[in-house]
Amino acid sequence: MENFSLHMPTRIFFGTGHEEKIGSLLKRFGVSEVLLHYGGGSIKASGLYDKITASLRAAKIHCTELGGVRPNPVLSTVREGIALCRERGVQFILAVGGGSVIDSAKAIAAGVPYDGDVWDFFYPMPKKRIEKMLRVATVLTIPAAGSEMSDSCVITNEDGNLKRSFSTDLCRPVFSVLNPENTRTLPKYQLACGITDMLAHVFERYFTNSREVELTDRLCEAVMQTVIFNAQRALDAEFDYEAAANLMWASSLAHNGLLGAGRVGDWASHGIEHELSAKYGVAHGEGLAIVLPGWMRYVYKHDVTRFARFASKVWGFEMNINDLEGLAADGINATAEFFKAIGMRSKISELGGTAEDIPYLAAHTALVPPAMTIGNFVPLTETDVSNILNSVL
Repeated sequence: MENFSLHMPTRIFFGTGHEEKIGSLLKRFGVSEVLLHYGGGSIKASGLYDKITASLRAAKIHCTELGGVRPNPVLSTVREGIALCRERGVQFILAVGGGSVIDSAKAIAAGVPYDGDVWDFFYPMPKKRIEKMLRVATVLTIPAAGSEMSDSCVITNEDGNLKRSFSTDLCRPVFSVLNPENTRTLPKYQLACGITDMLAHVFERYFTNSREVELTDRLCEAVMQTVIFNAQRALDAEFDYEAAANLMWASSLAHNGLLGAGRVGDWASHGIEHELSAKYGVAHGEGLAIVLPGWMRYVYKHDVTRFARFASKVWGFEMNINDLEGLAADGINATAEFFKAIGMRSKISELGGTAEDIPYLAAHTALVPPAMTIGNFVPLTETDVSNILNSVL
């Protein structure tokens, strides 16, 4: 097990009714002016917007609004939010939505106190370190990204179609409201993308070179099993509160840092997928459903035993020590078939991509200097990334 430092300050309010108390929750932090940040019209159609704004008025908290966050949130919206917060003296941001809205809020929160351009903070070669941020709270409506508890933020810069991230404990929300009822009207496609994303967050931690991490191995396996078990229940039913509740909590646990404690994660699949989202506009979860099986098939021989354990513990295949490669292949195939079963596409060509796109996608993947590789389980070069992308073309 590796040395680790774990900081999870986000307070969770889980269950029904908490969004109606947003005003009083914010008052605990001395908030008088808040930026209400959200996406499209879904929170208004569902009635959630009315509940939140009524609670803010009752608490005498002035609200400045910035809607219009789109999937794969963009830098121009972040810059608009920074300017608005500075103009109105906003010192707290309330993000109502899924990971895109929350990530946009985090980027705004980082940019407001900073004299330069917020893009200076983004990986893989940040020019500046984040030293101060506005506080952020969230009301989650899409279980997927885990941004409601995470230390990370992902934004797309439209200039060059660069999808990049930063991570710092400063951007963990001070509190998050998780009410499964707020996912009642979520389209099944978005839910399926979210299911894929939360599994991917566990995969990135589970496939590790760190040894003797039995506790977090078992925690990872439990979360993966829970997601898989509840996925079809949630997708088949008009609305199943218990399935929605289990998925919402799994989403948070998958990306709050707990499952990565004592182990070095990989994160190559996320970095490769970011280029699919940036170029084709595909939802992050669906892009991951394309990349992950290709990545698994490319790297599994690096640690066949780990992939065999994955097949046995997560997918329920009988352990056969005499055919670990066959068992590993069974687990990878089961993963790919699961993604197809919940409605995810499996090929870049299904997004409109062609073989001519592969060199561009590989060249734009955020390789880390000085080695210019991505990932830790198996560090991948640009050529490796091209090979993986070609395998899922």
